[in-house]
Amino acid sequence: MTDRPSCYPDPSSQLAAPGALPWLDVLQTPVPTGVFQSPVDHRHVLCLHLGKPVPVTWKDGRMERQGTRLHGQFCVVPAGSSTRWIVSQPATSLLLRLSPDVLAESGARRFEDLAPAIHIRDPHIERIGWMMQAEERDGYPGGRLYSDSLGTALAARLLALQQHDAPSDLRTPALASWRLRQVFDFVDAHLDQDLTLAELAAIAGYSVSHFKPMFRQAVGMPAHRFVMERRVERARALLKQGGMSSTDVALATGFTHGSHMARWLRRS
Repeated sequence: MTDRPSCYPDPSSQLAAPGALPWLDVLQTPVPTGVFQSPVDHRHVLCLHLGKPVPVTWKDGRMERQGTRLHGQFCVVPAGSSTRWIVSQPATSLLLRLSPDVLAESGARRFEDLAPAIHIRDPHIERIGWMMQAEERDGYPGGRLYSDSLGTALAARLLALQQHDAPSDLRTPALASWRLRQVFDFVDAHLDQDLTLAELAAIAGYSVSHFKPMFRQAVGMPAHRFVMERRVERARALLKQGGMSSTDVALATGFTHGSHMARWLRRS
């Protein structure tokens, strides 16, 4: 086994109990010059190239390709697989690590449904990468709900690209009012917690892939945006009542810290 390159974290973080890890996480790391075999990860890994062009050679099984990686281009390393790289000069990558469970929610039955790829350019995936980069830089102020939302969006886009399918234009049915009320009540009762899409979908009685568009159709906004607006409403009410510091109000309404709450109060 070759030395673990700095662009891949120690696998001990992967030994957490099922469901403990987020559906999507991000890591910006330097990529070493020379030859290395990427370690096997139980998650799908997308490597977005950052910075100036870098010539590389990439090999997956019998497939070998050469080319120059450009800023924003990405490669795909499916879960359970490894690729051999030759990097001609130091580089920087933004690693998006996606749980295979999210692809299953989006329609792929096995990790083999995601094919390895290199030198791909897609503006939708780039935007997801930059949003996750901003989340990581700010200490994940959006919590699990936001990163889970980006994870499901990333999975759907990957499948659409690899299946050469455009998103469906069929009208999505709205979530039934009684199911919507259950979700509202759950959110209001747990605003101080780091909510996840999986939790909200389970309350509604749907898979995440069905819940997201049905919720948006019914409410007119994504679930994570709705939760943030609920937090803003609750925070304003508590601040108006008085008797609590801004830090205590932030924690009681699910914001990561007082400045995070203040930014959302100014936005709304």
